[in-house]
Amino acid sequence: MNRVKGEGAFAVLARAKELEAQGKEVVHLEIGEPDFPTPEHIQDAARQAMRDGYTKYGPAAGFREVREAIAADVAASRGIPVDADEVVVTTGAKPLLFFSALALVEEGDEVIYPDPGFPIYESVIGLAGGKPVPVPLRQENEFRLDREELAALVTPRTRMVILNSPQNPTGSVLTREDLEHIAEVCLANDIVVLSDEPYSRVIYEAEHVSIASVPRMKERTILVDGFSKRYSMTGWRLGYGVMPRELAERIALLQVNDTSCAPAFSQIAGMKALQGPQECVGEMVAKFRARRDLIVQGLNEVQGVSCIMPLGAFYAFPDVRGTGLDCERLAKALLEEAGVALLPGTSFGQQGKGFLRLSYANSLENIQKALSRMGDYLAAARR
Repeated sequence: MNRVKGEGAFAVLARAKELEAQGKEVVHLEIGEPDFPTPEHIQDAARQAMRDGYTKYGPAAGFREVREAIAADVAASRGIPVDADEVVVTTGAKPLLFFSALALVEEGDEVIYPDPGFPIYESVIGLAGGKPVPVPLRQENEFRLDREELAALVTPRTRMVILNSPQNPTGSVLTREDLEHIAEVCLANDIVVLSDEPYSRVIYEAEHVSIASVPRMKERTILVDGFSKRYSMTGWRLGYGVMPRELAERIALLQVNDTSCAPAFSQIAGMKALQGPQECVGEMVAKFRARRDLIVQGLNEVQGVSCIMPLGAFYAFPDVRGTGLDCERLAKALLEEAGVALLPGTSFGQQGKGFLRLSYANSLENIQKALSRMGDYLAAARR
């Protein structure tokens, strides 16, 4: 258990709820969850599925028709051929991080992962007995992984590289050229890639490219995606992985040992989401774009704070080193004293030192309120 780490967003959320119970108003910018309701046609599909009897166990890998719908969607969006037998449907995308590590990482194997990055990566690597090897994402490179730094970390024990684009917590997006260079390193060293792509549809002035679409990489890539971010379905616990057929069989076996299967009615709702109207996704992303523009502009107007423009996801990752304040103490003070819940960059790795992460999955009004409170707090701290 000493190898397992938590997720800072949930700890901060719990503390924010405690403060709210005491009567304090808190603006929530800590949790990575769209604040929009699940579209009504998806809710209707779930209700109908329950009426149709989808309330029992299903196949471990997911219903065949659901996997076929996912395969068709991934094939169209990534430009690669995908068969239903290469798809495993899971209870959210997170289990695939665990299953992939358990299936492929032996004791002492090394796994390279982004820093700053989603904290569960380091956790699952350690739990599987592997050695977590962070690769730094630097602000001067727009928080994109550098091929030379990646290559320098590869050893004969390197088993896997984890990619995340669009990225949590920085909002960075890897370019096709980036991915081609990363692929060269992985192909030359027989390395598997776990490509975590839950924000693939939440993207702005950039193109989402999956490394699975790079020549010769599909057969060594585990593509992870889901419904939570795209359709605001976080509580439905529905994700999926696309991988070589032999590995899909092993991952399905791990699911048998873990959760048995993804919820039946959630699977049917997810299938209908993929096959139904997509305007809801575009509308949500347009609202996220407006919020992003507001929060980045507002952060850059605060003395001592600077923030580059994220190209995807719904996070801002401002540099607060100019304030002279420690990011962890600053994040705690902003919650306790200013009523703004956000995360220190160190919740995502040591390369996050000097940064904060703000989720702009909240209303324009609340974002403006949070910016005002942050500005007032830092102005007072300077006096």
